[in-house]
Amino acid sequence: MLLAIDVGNTNTVFGIHDGETWVNQWRSATDATKTADDHAAWLWRLADMYGMELKRIKGCVISTVVPQAQFNFRNLARRYLNLEPLFIGDPSLKTGVEVRIHRPEQVGADRIVSALGAHMTYSGNLIVIDSGTATTFDVVAEDGGFEGGIISPGINLSMRALHDAAAQLPRIAIQKPAQVIGQDTISAMQSGVFWGYIDLIDGLVTRIKAEYGKPMKVVATGGVASLFEGASETIDYYDQDITIRGLLEIYKRNS
Repeated sequence: MLLAIDVGNTNTVFGIHDGETWVNQWRSATDATKTADDHAAWLWRLADMYGMELKRIKGCVISTVVPQAQFNFRNLARRYLNLEPLFIGDPSLKTGVEVRIHRPEQVGADRIVSALGAHMTYSGNLIVIDSGTATTFDVVAEDGGFEGGIISPGINLSMRALHDAAAQLPRIAIQKPAQVIGQDTISAMQSGVFWGYIDLIDGLVTRIKAEYGKPMKVVATGGVASLFEGASETIDYYDQDITIRGLLEIYKRNS
């Protein structure tokens, strides 16, 4: 079995693959101060709930955009699984993704993995939208090459900034409002953030397509992508498994 770990700025996803399918996926809040022991205790309790034996894990692949967390996740694999993990970003690792931008070393591991996962699933030229702490728009060529993209603040980050910077604005949950014109402070904030992000997505996708000049499919992933389903006019597919699918493919190419 394979343990795939995707460490984002906000959430960390753990996926277990048995060689044929993903048998379990679990999500926790990312905390760089958690030790290998903390991760192991949490992971073993969940595995026990599902009747799984983690000692059957024979491989581990990790993607992280939080450098401070790398030490503890490496120790998790070494001490509790008795194996050496593969880290995305290691120069010796083969991803199969050609990065065609001016500074390839600046592309985050999560973006490379998502580009590969999307390319393995969908044909043609792609725009991969990942909605997390940041909202990224990545262009993946028909042959799988990474050709650049856009980074904008994430929807949760924007909502938190409103609360932190304005004394009279409360911290609220993100949800689709009943109408565009808010009738109170909360509905006005929800409308501004939700519909503002829908127009951000649709507007940037339209600009990317116009500049790229070729037909493109749009795939959305990430923790809050499902909020946009049915509201965006440009997103073709919603797929939460792009990243771990990419991790699995990279593991296969390097194992």
